[in-house]
Amino acid sequence: MIRKLKSELVTSIKNKRLNVFLLFLFSAFIILIFTKLSKDYTSTLNFAIKKVNVPRDKVILNDSSHKLQVTLKTHGFKWLKYYFTEPDISIDFSNEVYKKQNTYVYTKSVSYLNEKKPFRSEVKLLNINPDTLVFRYDTNLVKKVAVNIETDISFFPGFDIVDDYKITPDSVTIIGPEELVNAINVVNTEKIILTEIKSNISIKAKLNLPKNTADLKFSDNDVQFTANVEKFTEGVVTIPIQVINLPQDVSIKYFPKEVKVSYYTSLKNFNSISAKDFKVKCDFNKVDTKQSVLIPELVKLPSNVKHIKLNQKRIEFIILK
Repeated sequence: MIRKLKSELVTSIKNKRLNVFLLFLFSAFIILIFTKLSKDYTSTLNFAIKKVNVPRDKVILNDSSHKLQVTLKTHGFKWLKYYFTEPDISIDFSNEVYKKQNTYVYTKSVSYLNEKKPFRSEVKLLNINPDTLVFRYDTNLVKKVAVNIETDISFFPGFDIVDDYKITPDSVTIIGPEELVNAINVVNTEKIILTEIKSNISIKAKLNLPKNTADLKFSDNDVQFTANVEKFTEGVVTIPIQVINLPQDVSIKYFPKEVKVSYYTSLKNFNSISAKDFKVKCDFNKVDTKQSVLIPELVKLPSNVKHIKLNQKRIEFIILK
């Protein structure tokens, strides 16, 4: 029993010593870190260029050389900011550059940059390389181009669209270098694939914008695609045939004298459509004299029908005099 108590006491003392050792070790590590971060260090970093207040009628052409190597001196705590976020320098094109031929030129001294953000508050800028940046630019062109819809849509049996598909907006405005903008005459949407549709359509359609065109700006990235969908039915009307351009000294007899016209329309419009809304004519000037046939043509039809079909493609005739 005594041996057991003695053993537990020794183990407890050892554990306490170990805990105290670990506490002192951790404290020493923290003190070391703070000591290191409190010292000043000098290092060189790549700074990206952030272009601000660029004239609206100009576009700065992208160039991978638009970076500055900046040598800074500051204590360790300040360095942490540069390691966790990508540093950049803002260049104000309204007052920090000047024009030279077809370029903007930026050249500022170390003392000037020391007064700018992000170099204030115990951060000393020692050197910049290169000391001059040259920005090529082009004049912006503004152009409006049509949007073209790419579709693959099938409808539930007995359903179809009323009128046409609609897109809003039906065109987009492009702003950018003249050479790039002039190469674009239409913008297509991503293909819209829909199946067994039997209700109205209203969806966003993404535009297939040209790739690798960072110098171009588009007024829209997508368009609204809509269509009214209704139940449809087939109708048939009988229309008399009119023969036009028949010479005054010619009389003919033709058969049949009327044709059936089938069409497809919505149930809502079905009762409003009648035979008087259609007109079929045969032009004698287009007659096939070898076979003595007239070709019927539908010259009038209502706007709210589709899939129109004439059941008679040829009208036979004989000349009486």
